[in-house]
Amino acid sequence: MIQTVNKSSEQRRIMIVTGEASGDLHGSRLIKALRALRTDIAFCGVGGRLMEAEGCDILFRGEELAVVGLVEVVRHFKPIYVAFKKLETILCSENRPDILVLIDFPEFNLRLAAKAKKAGVPVLYYVSPQVWAWRRGRVRKIAQVVDRLAAVFPFEPDLYRGLDIEVQYVGHPLVTDFYVTTSRDVFLRQHNLDPSNKVVGLFPGSRRGEIRYCLDTLLTAAKLVLQKSPDVQFLMPVAPSLSPDLLRSNIATSGVEVTLVDGSIYDAASACDAIATVSGTVTLQIALTMTPMVIIYKLNPVTYTVGKRLINVPYIGLPNIVAGRKIVREFIQNDATPDAICEELLRLLNEDAYAARVRKDLAEVGSQLGQPGCSERVADMVTEMIGYDRKEVV
Repeated sequence: MIQTVNKSSEQRRIMIVTGEASGDLHGSRLIKALRALRTDIAFCGVGGRLMEAEGCDILFRGEELAVVGLVEVVRHFKPIYVAFKKLETILCSENRPDILVLIDFPEFNLRLAAKAKKAGVPVLYYVSPQVWAWRRGRVRKIAQVVDRLAAVFPFEPDLYRGLDIEVQYVGHPLVTDFYVTTSRDVFLRQHNLDPSNKVVGLFPGSRRGEIRYCLDTLLTAAKLVLQKSPDVQFLMPVAPSLSPDLLRSNIATSGVEVTLVDGSIYDAASACDAIATVSGTVTLQIALTMTPMVIIYKLNPVTYTVGKRLINVPYIGLPNIVAGRKIVREFIQNDATPDAICEELLRLLNEDAYAARVRKDLAEVGSQLGQPGCSERVADMVTEMIGYDRKEVV
């Protein structure tokens, strides 16, 4: 059954927990939407700079807890454990939050949801665990510890049909966020790049594990591209959760000139003729710009060996999953070689008909992500669960 808080006058407290940079973005947009409805809400939780800028009291930095894979979790067990126990203590205290909002980050968040449920704190899951990709039997566990689920893909509600959980399709938050602020030529000139030459984007991700296992592969692939097309230029966006110095140190030893850019991921992607990217939410951001891409997926070998036994979909990349077919090439683990990535990038750069077909397919993916207003729809769900009338704006 759905739990709601029945209060009328005192300030509500909302805890939001996310690990990835994309979750920090979604969390910040949700906070902004909630503040547009109410001014008497306090926020705390786990996130990053964007949530903090919207007034959330950041108890732990999401980038310090978000690690990929079994081996990495073991290495970072202590800070993860400390954060979990602290959040559990807050959830079970007399001053516990009125609701727990979870964004992605499933291995951590589902365990936290169970603690919140036991403590009587309502739980809303936003950007839910990808049960359609792995461990489909997990839907029953999720239904046991989560009260309401805000689904960002249209096929997700059917997965929970018949279970004691309310699932509402809200569309994908990236649709609202998508906005290109400057033209390709202006963007490139701002970063001292020549608009008359081809530009390849190298998107290494936002987590240290992705940098560790993917960055060198991307840089080596770029070096091979340069050997065959010396005029190609490279840019690399810097995720808010990463230090530019970490990227610069790797680039400096690669023998490739790469321009680091910050700000809008959409401006960066739109300025590129082709992109080599890690998997994850960023691939949907790229898809919205319709820029042709190649996706790579590399993990610690032990983590990959265990994880591949659990994967239940034919594709890793979200654009391919949403499309239901392979529209962009994927190179996974040992197949993610610099030579293979270079070959695909050159094809995207030089075969106009092939690149045009990829752009058309990506446009169709974008059309399947719903309408703008996702954050506002989730904000309505939150206010309902904590006992506010939607029409009662403060």
